[in-house]
Amino acid sequence: MKDFTRQEPLFSLCGLKCGLCTMYIGGYCPGCGGGDGNQPCPIAKCSICHGHISYCFQCGEYPCAQYDEMEPYDSFIPGRFRQKDMDRAQQLGLEAYLKELHEKMAILQRLLENYNDGRRKSFFCTAVYLLELADIQAVMRTLEGWEGMEGLPIKEKALIAVRLFQELADQQGISLKLVKKPKKTAQPPQNA
Repeated sequence: MKDFTRQEPLFSLCGLKCGLCTMYIGGYCPGCGGGDGNQPCPIAKCSICHGHISYCFQCGEYPCAQYDEMEPYDSFIPGRFRQKDMDRAQQLGLEAYLKELHEKMAILQRLLENYNDGRRKSFFCTAVYLLELADIQAVMRTLEGWEGMEGLPIKEKALIAVRLFQELADQQGISLKLVKKPKKTAQPPQNA
């Protein structure tokens, strides 16, 4: 949205963790309210109408109809936990929540540098996004303490990392696949 900026572009108005998005990491998006490249957003417009609040939880009307009508599909990052993340930020306090987000971003960077075989960026972003920090840290301790890991080819290291994150997600009933909008199929013309 033109002229809409925020001090913290890594955590969006509505609860998305922009700092864990493949588009943000790749430099294609500046994050929520980050300036050029920022897409039109109905939540940003709502923020302006409500006195330029930084996060939805700061609004007296939160949670509002905007959360009832959230898109059920993911884009480059999962949107299914927006309200949960917004509530967690409100409960922990913004400073503690952002500290946790920065810790997740640092872990994601380690995963991408040491366990990405060129095909796992989206998977690691989604896993770090959806799983709890303590659980992610436990997986990282296992990976980094794995004897013989250093000598393995990157493809094998990636497979081990993916398996550990997938097992954790399966135990918790969390899908690590993005929920994509179904493609529209062309309808045959109606006979008159």
